[in-house]
Amino acid sequence: MQAQAKTKFKKTPIGEIPEDWEVVRLGEIVKFQRGYSYRRSDLSETPTNIRFITINEFEKEGGLKKNVEPVYLKETSEIKEKFFLSPGDLLIANTDMTKGFIIGAPLLVTPKLIPETGKAVFSMDLTKLIITDDQVLSEFLFYWLMWRKIRRVMKQFAQGLNVKHLNHDLAKTLVVALPPLPEQKKIAEILRTVDDAIEKTDEAIERTERLKKGLMQRLLTKGIKHERFKKTELGEIPEEWEVLTVGELIKEKIILRIQDGNHGELHPKTHEFSSSGIPFITANCIKNNKLDLSECKFLPDDVVRRLVKGFAKPRDVLLTHKGSIGLTAIVPKDVDLVVLSPQVTYYRVNNEKLRSEFLYYVFQTNYFKRQILPLSKQSTRDYISLERQKRLKLPLPPLEEQKQIAEILSTVDRKLELLRQRKGKLERVKRGLMKDLLTGRKRVKY
Repeated sequence: MQAQAKTKFKKTPIGEIPEDWEVVRLGEIVKFQRGYSYRRSDLSETPTNIRFITINEFEKEGGLKKNVEPVYLKETSEIKEKFFLSPGDLLIANTDMTKGFIIGAPLLVTPKLIPETGKAVFSMDLTKLIITDDQVLSEFLFYWLMWRKIRRVMKQFAQGLNVKHLNHDLAKTLVVALPPLPEQKKIAEILRTVDDAIEKTDEAIERTERLKKGLMQRLLTKGIKHERFKKTELGEIPEEWEVLTVGELIKEKIILRIQDGNHGELHPKTHEFSSSGIPFITANCIKNNKLDLSECKFLPDDVVRRLVKGFAKPRDVLLTHKGSIGLTAIVPKDVDLVVLSPQVTYYRVNNEKLRSEFLYYVFQTNYFKRQILPLSKQSTRDYISLERQKRLKLPLPPLEEQKQIAEILSTVDRKLELLRQRKGKLERVKRGLMKDLLTGRKRVKY
């Protein structure tokens, strides 16, 4: 990609663009074709040669959602030719059962969406944009419709109360800035290259997550180099390991304390939060089993001083116990103090007997999740009180083995973190490229 010198710009309804670009309305370059109206009886419970593309396969801001189970139509279904898809076709979301967030989100049909020996059909909650101008590239239009600036406009075209629908008449008025066709192709190629890198990073993340899952299953049930095992409430574990409840671990001073945040009148009020100060931890602040302080609210020192509990320190292990059940994180060493909401518990442990990092990984195991889910359903809302948490059973290997297990799993977690950082960087690069390339701020030679 090289910048072209002395690009002249002109003012348009969507801002300044190069003089040799056209400004058109969406309805001038495409026809709108609604999807196939199906009956439940048309759906097949097993794969067929007719893949059925629905809104469930769309990411909220456009593109294909990952790890969605494909839907198929029975081969006896009577489907008109206009509902079949070809690679390069462009779809947009037409209906949204929530708040219109997905309205207008685009999806470019790729060969992998179409069965090798079959066909693909799009559903009535989607609209196919049939390009009528041979100077418009569907892949360029896909990226135009995915651009944040355009997504905000398309969402405004949603109408309805409980179910939102895209108003086609309004959507046809959407302004599109069109570079010459060769430049469209180059822009699409550049953005596709970044998308390919993001997809490969996603695949690496998925492989590493599978590796971690397998290691956790083996290490947290079989341990390291054990030959003799015993059956317990948690399943088969090494004979040298103990199984104790949280309450028993507290009595033996292996767990020093468990505590949640301030309830009732002591809970911080909305007006007391600020843009800086001590992080206030809710379930929203825990992502990928890490504390994400960018998602947190903050409390000033004077508000924190009047609170009576919920002060978590470095190496405390956090567990969400209300609403969103079972999320976990460790308070990092570089964070002096956080204040917990009533939906989060901290576990403060005696690290000479129970490593924080080991407990953190136990909280991620299937056998732990199998315990907390039934306990959380014993009230009208998903909730596990501190007293109920004391009934939870945990494995206790020798301290040295805890360290070894935690170190192995931490190594995998560090790799995952690097991959997620790489993905985040690529996504930022893509956003920057879209802003530059789709406005002509950066020109490409073709």
